[in-house]
Amino acid sequence: MMGFKAKRSLAELRALIGSEIGVSRWIEVNQSMIDGFAEITDDHQFIHVDPVKAAETPFGGTIAHGFLTLSLLSTMVYEAGPSLNGVTMGVNYGFDRVRFLSPVRSGKRVRGRFTLAKLDESVPGEATYRQNVTVEIEGEEKPALIAEWIGRVYLEKA
Repeated sequence: MMGFKAKRSLAELRALIGSEIGVSRWIEVNQSMIDGFAEITDDHQFIHVDPVKAAETPFGGTIAHGFLTLSLLSTMVYEAGPSLNGVTMGVNYGFDRVRFLSPVRSGKRVRGRFTLAKLDESVPGEATYRQNVTVEIEGEEKPALIAEWIGRVYLEKA
């Protein structure tokens, strides 16, 4: 597993293209977290915030917002994403693909698996990387989401 604690050179990271580079810790998605996300985003749909009414649905209870699960990637990437020596700043460049495959029920735990798909160093002082991410739900076969995530880092000048 490689994370931000294991700094690599560009050559070392390049050698990992196509490989899984890390797995984050498990993160519990509890009702308090879901309610807080609902407040911030003003998305109070009952399947997220009303345990009694949500229990009557096929989900059997409340579920996390898909965007809440997606936002947890910010925490997961610090533990398990690509890490380079000499980085002065990193930015989220975006996603080419995100698919929400399974709901995350309140009380479940999720974690991220990161595979380095591509590393582009065509702009001096920058490295843009693509990673394939799967967010797993503990004890479930089908993942919560899959994504193609793009990040960019700015490197110290030589």
